[in-house]
Amino acid sequence: MRKPLSNYLGLEYPFTTVADGDDAYFIKFPDLPGCMTQVQRLEDIGPMAEEIRQLWIETEYDQGADIPMPSEPADYSGKFVLRVPRTLHRTLAESAERDGVSLNQYVATLLARGDAQARIEARLDELGHLVDAATDRSQRDLIAAQG
Repeated sequence: MRKPLSNYLGLEYPFTTVADGDDAYFIKFPDLPGCMTQVQRLEDIGPMAEEIRQLWIETEYDQGADIPMPSEPADYSGKFVLRVPRTLHRTLAESAERDGVSLNQYVATLLARGDAQARIEARLDELGHLVDAATDRSQRDLIAAQG
């Protein structure tokens, strides 16, 4: 059975805000597909985020769509244990010291950089497959037209 609209409106959804140029801020709710907006002033972020969240939920609810539950930041503590060889531990610690940062900060930066690179490579692979498929279709169409 579907919960009442007030139940969904009472949930707290995380949102991200990114400065978009010199005079704008982009607001996005990752748990609510397509729920985003832009504001010109920093002080408008909170009120506009709340307004767009409510409008999105009300619209989706009225259309009979499923409203996703908010993600739980508590699902990720920010801490995990990792065993590495002693030589790698020493190399990482020395590199962190040379950069003047903690070992935690240094390793977190390396992990973030590696994750970003992996995401970019995966997206490039997807795009490569799309280009290959489009090229194959174009060649088949050309052959058929000449046929």
